[in-house]
Amino acid sequence: MVDDVLIKKAAELSNESKELYEQIQKESSKGFSEEAKALFKRYNLIKKTAEQADEYNKITLDIKDLDKLVKAETNEALLEMELEEINSLKTKASKIAKDLRDFFYPKENIQDKDILLEIRAATGGEEAALFALDLFKMYNKYALNKNFKFEVISLSASSSGGLKEVVVSVKGEGAYRLLRNESGVHRVQRIPATETQGRVHTSAATVAVMPEPEEVDLKIDAEDLRIDVYRSSGHGGQSVNTTDSAVRVTHIPTGLVVTCQDEKSQHKNKAKALRILRSRLLSKMEADKKSLEAQSRKSMVGSGDRSEKIRTYNFPQGRITDHRAGITIHKLASVMDGNLDELLIPLANYFES
Repeated sequence: MVDDVLIKKAAELSNESKELYEQIQKESSKGFSEEAKALFKRYNLIKKTAEQADEYNKITLDIKDLDKLVKAETNEALLEMELEEINSLKTKASKIAKDLRDFFYPKENIQDKDILLEIRAATGGEEAALFALDLFKMYNKYALNKNFKFEVISLSASSSGGLKEVVVSVKGEGAYRLLRNESGVHRVQRIPATETQGRVHTSAATVAVMPEPEEVDLKIDAEDLRIDVYRSSGHGGQSVNTTDSAVRVTHIPTGLVVTCQDEKSQHKNKAKALRILRSRLLSKMEADKKSLEAQSRKSMVGSGDRSEKIRTYNFPQGRITDHRAGITIHKLASVMDGNLDELLIPLANYFES
C-alpha cells in the first residue's frame, strides 16, 4: 500500500486536477488562448494519476467496510464471497499504489535504452563547428573502445569542414548510463588553426543525449504531424540536390521540428526524421514527468552560451574539467582519443549517489 506522504501528494494532485478542470472551462469560453493551452497540457499530464488517486481512496474505504462485514458475518457462503471481494480489491489497490509510486517517485526505467547523441556547434563560429567535429570523433572512438554500435543518423557539415550538427545512434549495454550525463554545453579553450597571433579562443558546442524509444514505447498520432518535402541543399550526389527528397517533420502539439536531407530517398529521410523526433519527444516526456511541469528541450543544453558550460576542455593546459562534479583530469589528449571512462564512470557514480 502507500504511505502517508504519498496519500497526501495524491490528494493534492486530485484537488489540483479538479481546479484545473474548472479553470480550463473558464478559459475555453474566451477562446483557445496560450493560457488555456498551458492549463490543458498540465491537466492532461496529471489527469490519469489524479483519477487513480480517487479510485485508490474509494477502494480503501470499500475494503474497510467489507472488513467490518467479515468480522460480523456468520454465513459461511457470504463470508467466502466477502473475502474474495476483499482480495480482489486489494489486488487493484496494490496495482494503483505501484502506479502512484512510479508517478511521484519515478525510477530510472531507461537505463538499458539505446540512445541518440546530438552534437551542435554553438558560440564561436567556425571554431565551434571544428570543436563539434572533435567531440564527434571523441565519442566515436569511445564507442569503438566500448564495443558500442555507432551510426550516423543525420549530419550537417560547416564550410570549414567542421560540423554544424550531427545526430548519431549509440547502441550497447551501459551506453545510456555512461553517456546520459554528457548533455549540456561543452566549452573549449585553445588556439584555433586560423589564429595568427597565438591567442587562445573560447567557443562551445552543445550535446544532448536522448533515449531512443521503440514504437511501442511512444505512439505518435499521424494527425499530430505535419510533413513537408523540399529540395535538398548543400553537398550531395547527383540526385540529392535535384529531387524533393529532403523532409521536415513538425510535431504540432509540441512544436518540435526535425529535418533530414542526407539520403537520396524521401522515404529514408522521413524514417530518420521520425526516429529523431520520437527520441526528442521521449526525452521531453521524461523531463515533464520528473518535474511535474512542462520543460522545453532547451533546458537540457541551455542556450549554447559559453557561460552555461558543464565542462571545459583547456588545450594549452592539457586539462579537462567537469564543473558539476568538480572532476579535473590532466589527460586531455587521451580523453579526446576516446579514453573517457576515467571521466564518465565517476560522473555516473556522482549523479547516482
